[in-house]
Amino acid sequence: MNTNDMMISLLSGACAGTSTDLAFFPIDTIKTRLQAKGGFFHNGGYKGIYRGLGSCVIASAPSASLFFVTYDSMKTFLKKKYGKDNDRGNYTLIHMVSSSLGEISACLVRVPAEVIKQKTQTTVGSTSWKTFTSILHSSASWNDLRLNLYRGWSTTIMREIPFTCIQFPLYEYLKAYWKSKEQQSQSPNDNSKHVTLSPLKGAMCGSIAGAIAASLTTPLDVLKTRIMLSTDKQRDSLWTITKNLYKEEGGIKVFFKGVGPRTMWISAGGAIFLGVYETVHAVLDQ
Repeated sequence: MNTNDMMISLLSGACAGTSTDLAFFPIDTIKTRLQAKGGFFHNGGYKGIYRGLGSCVIASAPSASLFFVTYDSMKTFLKKKYGKDNDRGNYTLIHMVSSSLGEISACLVRVPAEVIKQKTQTTVGSTSWKTFTSILHSSASWNDLRLNLYRGWSTTIMREIPFTCIQFPLYEYLKAYWKSKEQQSQSPNDNSKHVTLSPLKGAMCGSIAGAIAASLTTPLDVLKTRIMLSTDKQRDSLWTITKNLYKEEGGIKVFFKGVGPRTMWISAGGAIFLGVYETVHAVLDQ
């Protein structure tokens, strides 16, 4: 990507991430409290629904920008190097690799913010700053601080890569399919005209792709939430946490706690996130 294209991706991603997190933060809080140990009302119920918003807003723009700069640059590079005309399987793999690398980049910023946000969402009377200073004071060394802020890193990556490998290839496929249908519907005299899918239609594709990906990856999201909310005395392995959840909290259904709010939030959020991205990208491109 040239510098101009990179700046367009960076600014479009920043607008998309911030607008989505601001619009759907209450639903994210409800989802987190449903998944936390003790259940929804034990962790605050409907009170303080915006607790943790500060850390979320600070991290939204840089994490989304990192994602889209990585995703767009890798997609451009891989399509030039390995892309073949009319090879849907090849393009799907390119989108999966590009979006996975984008998520890993974004998680450098997203994971610490997510740890602070979720602890604040489930702690009555807390704020993002109080949570951060508490983590700071409980860390005896730089290594402890890193471990505390990046708690749940591997589980987040384990959730995000399957999620993005479902969402973005499906999103790109739906856009390409809709675009091809619009091209077919043109009159023969308009065949030379380039068809561009509107940001609204792109947002609808993002909503469908997000809903499917969110519902399928909810069990991984539950495990990520539990690990991030654990204390220093609860540094159990992923397998131990999974086994304990299954035995102590109702079997397989515990892994789908919050699936409704999560699917609704990411479906609507996907429409805004990718819709805003497409809109800002189109405006800046012009």
